[in-house]
Amino acid sequence: MSKVLIKNIELLNTPNGEMYCIAVQDKKIVAIGKEAPADFVADEVVDGKDKLATAGMVNTHGHVSMTLLRSYADDMALMDWLENKIWPIEAKMDAEDIYWGAMLGIVEMLKGGTTAFADMYGPYMERVAEAVAETGMRANLCRGLIGLAPDKDVKLAENDALAESWQNYDEGRIRVSYGPHAPYTCPLDYLEKVIAAAKNHNAELQMHLCETKFEVESYKKEHGITPIEMMDKLGMFDLGTIAAHCVHLTDNDMDIMAAKNVRVAHNPQSNLKLASGIAPVEKMLAKGIVVGLGTDGASSNNNLDMLEECRAAAMLHKATSFDPLVVPAAKAWDMATVYGAKVLGFKDCGKLEAGQQADIVLWDMHKPYWYPRHNKLSLLVYAASAYDADTVFVAGRKVVEQGRLVTFDEEKIYAEAEACAKRLLTK
Repeated sequence: MSKVLIKNIELLNTPNGEMYCIAVQDKKIVAIGKEAPADFVADEVVDGKDKLATAGMVNTHGHVSMTLLRSYADDMALMDWLENKIWPIEAKMDAEDIYWGAMLGIVEMLKGGTTAFADMYGPYMERVAEAVAETGMRANLCRGLIGLAPDKDVKLAENDALAESWQNYDEGRIRVSYGPHAPYTCPLDYLEKVIAAAKNHNAELQMHLCETKFEVESYKKEHGITPIEMMDKLGMFDLGTIAAHCVHLTDNDMDIMAAKNVRVAHNPQSNLKLASGIAPVEKMLAKGIVVGLGTDGASSNNNLDMLEECRAAAMLHKATSFDPLVVPAAKAWDMATVYGAKVLGFKDCGKLEAGQQADIVLWDMHKPYWYPRHNKLSLLVYAASAYDADTVFVAGRKVVEQGRLVTFDEEKIYAEAEACAKRLLTK
């Protein structure tokens, strides 16, 4: 493995103009200091002049191939949007659609400083895994499972195959979990099958939980308990769970989640666009629940810009709590990075320090909104653009340089994605 030295770089929370070096070897950061280690002989030297180095951001929830449906169906209620627009056209997607949609989403994320993401989609999730492998991205993938479908057992078998083929690929750069879609699409007997399969493959789960008030009220009317209480009763949380949305929670729900280490993927902009509500992030954080940030799919957001989500989380919860200190810039940035890595189960990601994976973003600070530099962290969260990400490394591999993807032909990805979207509309 080659050795990389990033020099003349600035860091968050250090004096303006003070330069540092980052030494990378064998996919990890081995040293950060004002000088490179004396015995470190680099194979490549990257000059970081006018750049700020941070850890890469982590997108904790999404449906990456849904990039093909960006702007296809907007300004609709969630269930109307799903049942009448999204699910019918998704049923027409083939393996090439899934692959090129994933490639398009990965390009967008990498060029915006996101180095890891979660994905729940399907079928053909192995094509998403291939896209992740080829582009150098880091991901936690699952096959979306709808237990009301006639082929529900086939879908579960596809999640099994995904786990058997891709779990811990490239020293853990790809993780595989199981993806029961939501309480309202997965009957209890099917959930029991999914949980058993996940346990058999030593895998965790991803699930949409408590996204809308209607979902929770309907579930309580049918079962007498909340979705969170039911998932706990079924033993899902004992295996490890990434819970997406968690907008409508009771105090008891949050106590269960804290006790069982349920990690939350908070999707502020998607929840706002679909009028699902605002998640009680202040309460979850106070109870010690790990909360990361996600974009959701590009059909319900409509981009995969994690810096926007970071800014939205910082500002939204100030307004709902009437407390300007509830999610300060530092907390929002942690949610976008280190908390997000914990949500996805990447134990050595999310921080810029020795021993961590070399998932590094160099932000171009030579832009008007980066001046004056009273506080670089504040500028990053409240003023910067995701496309200030100039150079991006994942596991020590350079994947973006001067704002361009270096692991694949961007123009080919755009052309193929556009062609897939046009074919979908004529099927």
